[in-house]
Amino acid sequence: MATITDLASKQCKPCEGGVRAPALSQDEASTLLQQLDGWALQDSRIGKNFEFKDHYETMAFVNAVAWISHRANHHPDMSVSYRRCRLEYSTHSVNGLSENDFICAAKVDALFKI
Repeated sequence: MATITDLASKQCKPCEGGVRAPALSQDEASTLLQQLDGWALQDSRIGKNFEFKDHYETMAFVNAVAWISHRANHHPDMSVSYRRCRLEYSTHSVNGLSENDFICAAKVDALFKI
């Protein structure tokens, strides 16, 4: 079984030639979810709340996630407040979850391992 590090080291797969992989099954999503730290599956999304000591740390986190998202070309929904940020990943093009969602979540979790 892959570890968080394995997921974090993967690259997101772009849609090639208009062909998209199908959304992950519930079992596939549950298996990948076990490799993440504190993420929850809700409907066809994975999400996690992050808390920080102040607004500066929150914004530094948001900017780091923006960099990850840009590099992967896979973007989460974000809700940002003074000391909190909620991230939610889903793959709109498959109307569900793809491996890309879990790869990006693992990359975000890796921010806290540095």
